[in-house]
Amino acid sequence: MQTLDFFSSHPVFSLGEATEALEPRGGRAGAVERLKYHITRRRLKLITREIYAVVPSGVDSDRFLPDAFLVAATIRPEGVFSHHSALELLGAAHSVWDQSTLYVERRRRSLGLASITIRFLEYPGAMRNVRDRNLGTRKVERRGRLLRITGPERTLVEGFRRPALAGGLEELVLSAGGYPTLDLGLLEKVLRLYDMRNLWAAVGWFLERYQKDFHVPDSTLRRLEHFRPGTPRYLIRQSRGGTLVPRWNLILPAELIQGTEPNER
Repeated sequence: MQTLDFFSSHPVFSLGEATEALEPRGGRAGAVERLKYHITRRRLKLITREIYAVVPSGVDSDRFLPDAFLVAATIRPEGVFSHHSALELLGAAHSVWDQSTLYVERRRRSLGLASITIRFLEYPGAMRNVRDRNLGTRKVERRGRLLRITGPERTLVEGFRRPALAGGLEELVLSAGGYPTLDLGLLEKVLRLYDMRNLWAAVGWFLERYQKDFHVPDSTLRRLEHFRPGTPRYLIRQSRGGTLVPRWNLILPAELIQGTEPNER
């Protein structure tokens, strides 16, 4: 493949990918020299060790910020994008956020890209079994590359588990409330895998709030209610204040539920 053709189809790539595609004389060392040349011509930017991004024509390479999702996927091709990143890639995020997160086989240090931080997360305990890791995931296309992400159901559950990674509770609820559909059976499978009463209650509260939108049967809410905490609990540990939602024995931030009744958008 010609170098510029490779650049046009690989906006972000690794040294290994370039070596395989370009087959330069000298192999890996030859690829390094060829890429160094294009860096000096300001066509390429070295993002981190052995990871490169193509600088669009007419853009100052010093100011150029590559796509954080593509950078993360190139560093960890096996990664699964999660939390707010999944909301963004699903087209559901209510706002832009300054972090990109993905689950990976082996943790590594976060990577800063100007105003965006890429965080490489360990799989939660419930998802460490290789058999379970792809539960509730899907693939989405981004600039010619397929990325694996947590789907709507798993993103909702894991967002309630770690709201800070989803941009906060309000961001999570507003974003997930805009999902076109939810697979209620899959949602319960994810909840059973985590088996945390707070999560059963949080998802139950959410489905009650959006019951009409997602066509949630009363029987589903009653089933989730069975797994709620036995006594009132804060969804976010070490919280103070808030409003108790009696049906779910859950204490939520007042601003999250103030003026909003179940089934009301």
